Amino acid sequence: MKYFSLLFSVLVLAPLCAQTPAEKPAHIFILSGQSNMAGMDPKLGLEPEGALLFPNANVAYIKVAAGGQPIRYWVAEWDEIAKKHGVDVEKARAADKNKGTIYYKPILNQFEMLLKKYPNPASVTFCWMQGESDAKKNLQEPYNEALKQLITNLRRDLKQPEMKFVIGRISDHKKASDAPWEAVRQGQVNLAKSDPLGAWVDCDDLNNKVKNNVTTDDLHYTKEGYELLGRRYVRQAKLLIEGKKPAENGRP
Repeated sequence: MKYFSLLFSVLVLAPLCAQTPAEKPAHIFILSGQSNMAGMDPKLGLEPEGALLFPNANVAYIKVAAGGQPIRYWVAEWDEIAKKHGVDVEKARAADKNKGTIYYKPILNQFEMLLKKYPNPASVTFCWMQGESDAKKNLQEPYNEALKQLITNLRRDLKQPEMKFVIGRISDHKKASDAPWEAVRQGQVNLAKSDPLGAWVDCDDLNNKVKNNVTTDDLHYTKEGYELLGRRYVRQAKLLIEGKKPAENGRP
C-alpha cells in the first residue's frame, strides 16, 4: 500500500476531554516507528482508550512514522553500535542517500510544540512499533542496543528522565525458525522487562488476515488490529504510570 512509504508526522494539541488544559493533568504519548505505526490511526484506538482510562486528564500525542524504515534513521550512534557487532556499516548504508536520523529531530520539535500547551505533563510515554526492516536485513545484532540507546536519547533530549516506554513487539509474520526475526522479537521483550518504566505489546493476534479462505500472518495489521494496538499501548502505559506491573503477556 502506497501510504506505508510516506512519512506521517502528526501533532495533536486538542485534549480528548472537554475541560481546559489548566484544569487537568496531561498524559502525552509519543508514537513512532515504521509501517505498522504509520498504519495505526490513533483516533480509532488510542484516543478512545485514553479518554476511557484517563477521564480526569488530558491525553495528547505526536506521531512520527514511515514505512520500511530501519532504526538507524532514529539513532545517531547506530554506526558505532553496528561496528561493535561486526556489521559492515558502509554496505548497510549503501542505499541510505544520506538520510541520517531524519525521524528523530521531528519528535523533539513536535514535543517542544506540545509542551507549549501542556508545559508540565503528568506523564510522557514513548510508544514504538518498528523492527521489521532491521530483522529482514539481518541487522538484528545491533538492533536491541540501538533501541535501548534511542530510549536513553529521548529521555535526555526531551528532558524526561522518567519517560515510560511501550514497545510493540514485531508480529509472528515470519516463522519462529527465522533467527533474525526472532532475535528482534526477543530483544524487544527483554528490553521492556529490564527497565522498570518499560512494557511491551503483543502483536501476534493483530495481523491475522484471510485470503482465499486461508488465514495468514500478514506483515501489516487489520483495521481491528491497529485499533487494538492503540488500546494496548494506553493500557500498558496506564499501568506504568500508576506504578503497577504491566501485563506480562503483552495483552492488557
